Amino acid sequence: MNELKKLISEEEVREKLRQFINLRWKENLKWLVNLRWISVIAVFVVITATKYVLKIDLPLLPLYFGNLALLLSNILFFFYLQQLKSFDETDKNFFNKANRFANVQISIDLILLTYLIHFSGGIENPFIFYFIFHMVIASILLSNKAAYFQATLAVLLLGVVTIGEYSRNLTHHHLAGFVPEGLCLSPKYLLGVFSVFVSTLYLTVYMATRIVNRLRMEEKELVIANMKLEQQDRLKSQYVLTVAHDLQSPLSTIQSCLKVVLSDLTGEISEKSREMVARAEQRTRYLLQFVKDLLDLSKIRAEKELEKKSVSLSEIINKVIGQLRPKAEEKQLVLVFKNSGNRTTVSANPESIEHLLFNLIDNAIKYTPWGGKITVEYQPATVDNYIQVSIIDTGIGIPQEELPHIFEDFYRAKNAQTFEKDGTGLGLSIVKQIIEAHNGKIWVESQVGKGTKFTFILPKG
Repeated sequence: MNELKKLISEEEVREKLRQFINLRWKENLKWLVNLRWISVIAVFVVITATKYVLKIDLPLLPLYFGNLALLLSNILFFFYLQQLKSFDETDKNFFNKANRFANVQISIDLILLTYLIHFSGGIENPFIFYFIFHMVIASILLSNKAAYFQATLAVLLLGVVTIGEYSRNLTHHHLAGFVPEGLCLSPKYLLGVFSVFVSTLYLTVYMATRIVNRLRMEEKELVIANMKLEQQDRLKSQYVLTVAHDLQSPLSTIQSCLKVVLSDLTGEISEKSREMVARAEQRTRYLLQFVKDLLDLSKIRAEKELEKKSVSLSEIINKVIGQLRPKAEEKQLVLVFKNSGNRTTVSANPESIEHLLFNLIDNAIKYTPWGGKITVEYQPATVDNYIQVSIIDTGIGIPQEELPHIFEDFYRAKNAQTFEKDGTGLGLSIVKQIIEAHNGKIWVESQVGKGTKFTFILPKG
């Protein structure tokens, strides 16, 4: 309890920020690679349309070669990105690798853009202002220093091409019919366009980095605020855990005493008294279950992280099914385990996963009428590096309007309350907390009167 009351340390903030930034880097780099695929197609279309639709004479071979270089470099970047994705968000080396990856990619883009500009008119080509897009991307992804470096690189690259073409050291590929030939190589025109180009690039970087810096500060403040909320939630859960633990012992004692009375060990009692004591014992049993669920839920929420190891999910499923099969047979339910030969391990806390499966299968048994069927399916997930488990029943189902609320604390669907009066409404909350603690996901499909299907995925071990 005292440990939770300590202020959030700077190291904790840095660690949380690193995880947040690394996760954002993965998304941004994926977006950057996808943007290049679009660029490859767009460049090919523009070159071809300019040559054959607008009838402007262009050296197709070097331009198509430049587009091919863009395609090949992006293929290399794509495969390198797949390696980066395997890094965990907490890995301290990930940021450096991702940052280097983005710097190299943007620099290569600027070089290839300059190459394409040179063979399609040089500074007279209006596409020179596409350098601005790269400056915005650099300002968003990179540090301020790196963004200004990219702007300087763009200025130098276009400056070399402009001076080279003006001095005739490089061949100028004039866009005939688009700009007068005499104008495009006049010193005033070149100086005017280049000056506007340079000032636009640096102004773009200045404004974009100012905005991005502000957003980054706000992100840091949000991360700290979120950490404080998580800390307060753990404190609340720790308090509830303590209270629930203190309640459990006297309730167990009360239930034991009531059972002794019902067993006539204290002497015979009247039928009226027996009925009242039995009702009291039943409600005590319900309270004990409620306290147990509250303890389990609070324990999960109070812990920062569950201790995990590589475990066999199929073994845990078989164990839970073995525990619940007698209960299913009492209602003449068919309980089937379908395993697609999958022996993949998962990274998990075995006790928590057992609790999760017990709650889901027990619920299926509880809300499936006599003679029904419950199927547990274990198979690879459609998401890479995940395993999928489904619990399918032929029970009473859940109304569609109530599906969004079933994982909320103490929530029970109306038809569930009618079918089974006793229930704490915490079972599915516990399930969701366990899934989230394992970086998994759970969802539900249901139809009233036909059954329910709970599906969850967990990362492989």
